[in-house]
Amino acid sequence: MNIAVVGLSHKTATVEVREKLSIPEARVESAIAQLNSLPSIEECAILSTCNRLELYIVTRGSESGIREITQFLSEFSQLPLQFLRRHLFILLRQDAVMHLLRVAAGLDSLVLGEGQILAQVKHTHRLAQQHGGSGRILNQLFKQALSAGKDVRTKTDIGTGAVSISSAAVELAQMKLKTLSNQRVTILGAGKMSRLLVKHLISKGATKISIVNRSADRAQELINEFKTDGVDFQIHGMEDLCSCVEISDLVFTSTASTEVLLSRKDLEPFIANHPSLMLVDIAVPRNINADVNDLPNVKAFNVDDLQAVVAGNQESRRQMALQAEILLEASFLDFDAWWRSLDTVPTINKLRQKMEVIREQELEKALSRLGTEFAEKHQDVIENLTRGIINKILHDPMVQLRAQQDIEARKRAMQTLQMLFDLESGNKQTT
Repeated sequence: MNIAVVGLSHKTATVEVREKLSIPEARVESAIAQLNSLPSIEECAILSTCNRLELYIVTRGSESGIREITQFLSEFSQLPLQFLRRHLFILLRQDAVMHLLRVAAGLDSLVLGEGQILAQVKHTHRLAQQHGGSGRILNQLFKQALSAGKDVRTKTDIGTGAVSISSAAVELAQMKLKTLSNQRVTILGAGKMSRLLVKHLISKGATKISIVNRSADRAQELINEFKTDGVDFQIHGMEDLCSCVEISDLVFTSTASTEVLLSRKDLEPFIANHPSLMLVDIAVPRNINADVNDLPNVKAFNVDDLQAVVAGNQESRRQMALQAEILLEASFLDFDAWWRSLDTVPTINKLRQKMEVIREQELEKALSRLGTEFAEKHQDVIENLTRGIINKILHDPMVQLRAQQDIEARKRAMQTLQMLFDLESGNKQTT
């Protein structure tokens, strides 16, 4: 079995490409079912965020598995394979394992040390378990990645003051507008990223914030978290979106919608008389159509435009990232040892089965000699005694076999066990 990851990220593809590959949660179950049906795929998990889509798989054959996954992505996105391959990265075995550890730790994020990605990796694992995608290997891998991500954030300072996508978006707005204290702000969406937007807007002095969302209750929950003197909050339904944008100076969009929510035709009725409108779209797929850039008085930005803001925050955390890499290396070695130990499972199972056959045969002979009355009275005691003896005899050899790091030495040890106990000839015993 091989572990592989196939995907793309902000490093390999623009937002225009990434949004075509985005797999919303509502489609994860069907996507996992389709992946499970592929001949070479044994396990799978889908990590889909605004900056990446990554498919983690356990496959019987690396080449066939990769071929099936890339074909799946091409069909899903409706992008030709030849075009898609330019943007995909493919990692195998140890490289795939280390990649997930780095992703969970925030070392592969647009914003170095980003905290939100750890929750997204956890959610990915939960969905894979819920929909039958992950099995023994991916469950262990994601468990190790989540533990490593927590360790990095606990034992290093990489997350201290680390900006998120939302805070980078607010910083971008402040850079362009100079001050946010007198800006009329509208936020489309009331999810986690919108909560972070509100938090950072308030910290930068914003005092007029409108939340536009399909659910008024969810928008109210968001506002309740941040009620503070001097901030005027308003809640509006989606039917008020254009009227809110018309009276705004700054608009952020961050919803899970797969459809465009604002485009040129929505802004045209009022934009000519608008002094200046800044639009910051941090959703993937995008909530704002690129055609708004053709309008006068409009400055539109998306997640890819945050690179310049983020670059200024990166250098100060690079030394912290080096500390994190040391922790990840130790975590990788733990998983690698576990993964390699799986090679010993067939030999261990055969040996245990052979011992069990011998135990049962000898127990049956002993009980028949002791007589029915004795056997019925003491059978449980003798049963437990013989099982305990077998377990104690096998314990040390099994521990040593699993712990053997040298691949050739482990193979020789397994071959020796198979030869000494004649494990290849089956478990039948002659009496």
